[in-house]
Amino acid sequence: MSYTILGRAIKTEYLALGTLLSTVGLSYAAASGGSKDAKPIHKQTLQEVKDSVKLDSSSKEEEEFIKNFVAEAEKGSKH
Repeated sequence: MSYTILGRAIKTEYLALGTLLSTVGLSYAAASGGSKDAKPIHKQTLQEVKDSVKLDSSSKEEEEFIKNFVAEAEKGSKH
């Protein structure tokens, strides 16, 4: 039996071999990983993240409310 792909007849055994070889090749490539010389990704600390976030509030009172709300929420969380 054969399938017609792009106007050409392709035998099923060739399709099976192509599927198996591509599966093995992709799994090998995924398992081999990256290079050992790659630089580690810098993870931001919590304080760096807090400093980078800007509050867009319409008044000073609203800004204080947001800061107090976040501070209380951080006290309540158990990270």
